[in-house]
Amino acid sequence: MTTPTLEHRLDALAARVAQLEAEAEIRRIQARYMFLCDTPCPEFGIMDDAQRIDRIMDLYAEDAIWEGVGDYYDNQFGRCVGKAAIRTHFESFWNEKRDPNLLLNVHYLTSEQIHVHGDTADGQWVHCQPWIFSDGTSLLRSSRLNNLFRRQGNVWKITCTRTENLFVAPLPAGWAGSFPARSVLMKP
Repeated sequence: MTTPTLEHRLDALAARVAQLEAEAEIRRIQARYMFLCDTPCPEFGIMDDAQRIDRIMDLYAEDAIWEGVGDYYDNQFGRCVGKAAIRTHFESFWNEKRDPNLLLNVHYLTSEQIHVHGDTADGQWVHCQPWIFSDGTSLLRSSRLNNLFRRQGNVWKITCTRTENLFVAPLPAGWAGSFPARSVLMKP
């Protein structure tokens, strides 16, 4: 049995640190995406949905895919290929003419799994989100996420957002006693 040399041990340690750093960056990207999708948008300095969408698009690779899959989401969300198509999807979602208007939407992530394979990675999460609309209706939605990532230079980007509906359940009127009209993290 040979004892690993100091060089081998340092190489192994460097590989483990790189793996952990990649996982942490992917975790931050996914959490940032969800944070930017919350309504009202809690990102400081964002004054309108166009700025919000710009920041979301910064997380994506040029050739990225965004898709809803499964019996419920195939028809509701479909598939968008490329940043321009993904941008159009978000522009149709955050639209001043949307009726009823979305007043509250908050994403809660759980059941995380991240697998790094060199310069690519995949991650799975379950998320749950309550929605409150201007017409007084509310719902609770839960989805399973299976997303792909790629390192471009020193930056990780989302290459695929894939969401599958688990359930959508109506919530009774008035279930939330209060909620903010705008985030306090935003400029007044």
